[in-house]
Parts: sequence; structure tokens; C-alpha cells
Amino acid sequence: MRGRRRIRTAVATATAALLCAGVLSGCTAGEPAAEAPEAGATPKAAPGTTPGTAPEAAPKAAPKPASLWDVSPSSVAAVGDSVTRAFDACAVLADCPESSWATGTDTSVNSLALRLLGPEKVATHSWNLARTGARMAELPEQMAVAAAERPELVTVMMGANDACRPTPDLMTPVADFRTHFETALARLRKGAPKAQVYVASVPSLMRLWSTGRVSPRGLEVWKLGICGAMLSDAEDLSAAAERRRTEVQDRVVAYNRVLSEVCAKDERCRYDDGAVFGFRFDSGQLSPWDFFHPSRDGQARLAELAYRRITKE
Repeated sequence: MRGRRRIRTAVATATAALLCAGVLSGCTAGEPAAEAPEAGATPKAAPGTTPGTAPEAAPKAAPKPASLWDVSPSSVAAVGDSVTRAFDACAVLADCPESSWATGTDTSVNSLALRLLGPEKVATHSWNLARTGARMAELPEQMAVAAAERPELVTVMMGANDACRPTPDLMTPVADFRTHFETALARLRKGAPKAQVYVASVPSLMRLWSTGRVSPRGLEVWKLGICGAMLSDAEDLSAAAERRRTEVQDRVVAYNRVLSEVCAKDERCRYDDGAVFGFRFDSGQLSPWDFFHPSRDGQARLAELAYRRITKE
């Protein structure tokens, strides 16, 4: 009996193997074939899904956080020095705020405020709080005044007078420059925590010297004492004069490094990445009266540089 059972088992196994190979391809000999679903039956759901539903799509990546920077602020306060007051831009030895790169109304300059606000809002939504002759030590006070206006944007152009002293040893120490700038931003944040800040780099005084020194009239004006640390004895090309000018230029570079580093710590602050420092002013963009401050055309170039940086997404 045992022998017959073994024979019947062997025959059944062989028969199953033949059926798998010839009819139900894909099954394994010795294992039961998968049952086909009956007509009209709902297919079995994949593991982890609900019957009758499609598998869930892969989760989408989390969206990037929205930038805090608004490329179209609706009000502008400008702080700084004589450049922002457009000194010597339209009259000799006088401020010309209507030609200011930041808040002016002169259409030939097309100031930052004109570009952002339009002519109808410049008078009521922009404030020029800069002062000719100001140095960085004055910026905290100017920032406090700006904060009281609750502007959406504050422009800063300050530092040239810290380097433009009668002699290099009178230039503002870099550490003091940093302290004053940090204090100024803190003062603004206290009164206007959400105000955006655009910080322009200090212009290259070496570039101004090399551009203006070719003008006989410029050389005569500079003898009156404009930016003595850089511009005195402008025709002197001796090693000592070159060292003096290099010392001043190095201080400007150090100031710009401070502006960049301090601004980078404030999420609502944008530095111009050295755009003003690197701009190659020509003689037509310098005041015809002092060959140092920007002319109307120079003010227009400053406005364009600022607008590009502020409106960049």
C-alpha cells in the first residue's frame, strides 16, 4: 500500500509541474496557482491602500519659505551725507535735494523714490534725512528720526567723510565705524522693526582721484582742502604720496567690509555688494564745481544701482 501511495504522489506532482509549465506560466511547481479574479470582482488592493482607491502619490517637497524682502516698498527714508543731499549737483557749494539719487524729484535723475513710488507720492511718502558733512557717528541719530516716520525702506549711504579727513591719521577707526553702524541699525529696529534697509558701499576714493586729477580746474579746486587725505597734492606721484592714498583706499575697503558683515546679520537688510565702490565714474558724472561729488548724471547712476538691487527678486 505504501508503494502505491508513493506512486500516486509522484504522478500528481509531475502532473502539476506540467500544468504550471504549459498552461499557468509564472507559478512554481509544487505550489498552488494564484486564483484569477471572478468576472466583475474588484481587484484586491495593494498593501497599505484602501480597496477601490489608487495608491497615494509620493509626498511633495515643502515649499521654500517666502522672502521677507518686498521689491516694491511704498515709502522711502534716506539717511547719509552730502551725496544723498546732492551737494554741488546743481549749484555751487549748496545742497540740491531735488536731484538726490534717493528721494529727488528731478526727472533727469529719476531717483529711487520716483521709480518706486511715482511722482504723485514722492512728497508725502519719502524723507531725505541726510546731512552734508555727516560721518558714521551721526547715523544712529538719523536712524532714530527715520524710524519715527515708519518707512518701508531706509537707504543708507555713509562713510566717505570718515575716510575723507585732512590726513589719514584722522580717519575713523574701523572698530568705531562698526560700533556706530551696529548701533544705528539697532536704533532703527527699535522704532521700525520691519523696515527694509538698503546699504550702499562707500565709493572708491582712489577712482575719484584718478578721474578728477586730469582736470586742471579740478586740481585747483582740490587745493581748497577737499578730502585732503586722498586728494591733497594730487599731482604728487612719489612713493610717499602713493602710500598715503593706498592707506585711505584700504580704509574704505575695510569700511565696506563692515557694512557687508553687519548688514548680513539683519534679515531685512541688503548691501549693494560693492556696486557703488566698483562703479567707474567718469568726469561727466562728477560735479563741475568740485570734481568730487556726483553731478546730476552721477546721481542718476546711483539711483539705477540702488533700484536694481532693491527690486531684485
